[in-house]
Amino acid sequence: MPAVRDAGIVVIGSGMAGLTTSLRLSPRPVTLLTKTPDLLGGSSPYAQGGVAAAIGPDDDPGEHAADTVTAGAGITDALMARLLAAEGADQVRRLLASGAAFDRDADGTPMLGREAAHGRARIVHAGGDATGRVLTHEFADLVRRTGSITVMTQAFAVDLIVRDGRVHGVLARHAEDGWIFHRASHVVLATGGVGSVFLHTTNPAENTGDGLAMAARAGAALGDLEFVQFHPTALAADDGSGKPLPLLTEALRGAGAVMLDGQGRRFMPAEHPDAELAPRDVVARAVWRRVAAGERVTLDMRAALAKDAGHFPTVLDLCAQAGIDPTREPVPIAPAAHYHMGGVVTDADGHTSIDGLWACGEVANTGVHGANRLASNSLLEALVFGDRVARAIVVAGVGGKRPPIAIPAIPSVPAGSGEAVAALRGRVRRAMYDHVGLSRDASGLDRALTLLAGLETERTGMPAQAPAAFADTVAWGELRNLLLSAVLITRAASQREESRGAHYRSDFPAASPAWQHRRFISLRDFDALRVPQQPVKESRHAVPAGL
Repeated sequence: MPAVRDAGIVVIGSGMAGLTTSLRLSPRPVTLLTKTPDLLGGSSPYAQGGVAAAIGPDDDPGEHAADTVTAGAGITDALMARLLAAEGADQVRRLLASGAAFDRDADGTPMLGREAAHGRARIVHAGGDATGRVLTHEFADLVRRTGSITVMTQAFAVDLIVRDGRVHGVLARHAEDGWIFHRASHVVLATGGVGSVFLHTTNPAENTGDGLAMAARAGAALGDLEFVQFHPTALAADDGSGKPLPLLTEALRGAGAVMLDGQGRRFMPAEHPDAELAPRDVVARAVWRRVAAGERVTLDMRAALAKDAGHFPTVLDLCAQAGIDPTREPVPIAPAAHYHMGGVVTDADGHTSIDGLWACGEVANTGVHGANRLASNSLLEALVFGDRVARAIVVAGVGGKRPPIAIPAIPSVPAGSGEAVAALRGRVRRAMYDHVGLSRDASGLDRALTLLAGLETERTGMPAQAPAAFADTVAWGELRNLLLSAVLITRAASQREESRGAHYRSDFPAASPAWQHRRFISLRDFDALRVPQQPVKESRHAVPAGL
């Protein structure tokens, strides 16, 4: 039986969304859980592009919102886009006023860059292309100095405990203290995305869809799961291990970098009027078609670096580690899974369909990204909705009398099976990249579902016992979450019979007006680990009842 600790508010995840929420809740006590050895985790520290904000003299939030809607390919919630743009500009101004380390001119004016699908130069950076690292370190330092926040590292959240439509806490395995049931009135999912579901990704290894899978098992409403954004310019330096591919920031193309095909010819002007600054899905597919045909596609950033190499220290370092001098030669690139537009459905304040359960950041599905996230809206989303979740929890209040519930049982975990779990994980990721990647069709999606069902059978057939070591528990739990996330994404992709944004079906290559809507499902709508026999239930017009 696990130990029981009363937490009041639990935040799961230590990226920008989790850090923001925890800080904004101060001075109310918060327990922040992260499975990583250090406070910093997730994709936020790797964000190179910056933070999009309409703070320039010739810009306004309405234009930023319009660009967000356009990039979303017809299913962005326009009201949410306006909220993001307006409150995002205010959030960035507050950070600037507080002395945050954004890049500035000599007179202190923030330097603004332009990225793909933005009509204006509105991207603020910190440390050139190290924005995520700089900001998360600043926020993490604030968290460490905030006495109301209890940070627990190497704490792996396994399952949400939900009774009668309300969350009562989370069951977690801790490296030092074993199994703990954190009893809480409010649980905030800030667990990031699903990038590691795919073999090639820019995401860190810990992005295994934990929050999405936990919420699915708990019965939460999920939305737009088929939309996975692939970044077009990952450094193609894969050694076959499946480790994350280094990201080459979009800002390079904003500064003049161009893409070259196998013959050394620039190809994007023939693909889209905005050439290299076209929406990410357009650019990624253009690169993918050539890579899939056996071409070596490269990014020529020599002109951009000659103009201003000082703004790209991270890129220069990544290339140096790969033995490439980008000032002398074009750099090989390939698309890699980057961002999940789908997730746990929330309203504007981060409420999910489960009372007391909240979500913000990449794990949430607010409708703001539609079918394709606009560049540099991700850190902005974490700032805006992390703040909104905190304010909504304050209004809701913490505590009060609640009926007692049974203490959850400790699950049985395969012990000493690290190699077997790792092998299954690799097979999941390969199946997803091969069949549910940039280009999809019915036969490939059905093949993926068949493969995933077989892999789940292998997983559940592994001999289990308790107790198992912390590392075994994490490996088992991540594989469990990875498989469920993979099946959910694949099932959603098989149901959307059109191409829209980041979801491209070669057997349905055009967008269809009949599909111009968001899609909401829950795990109870189908047996997620079987090949589908019936269509997934969906709603075309409104968030499911209860949100």
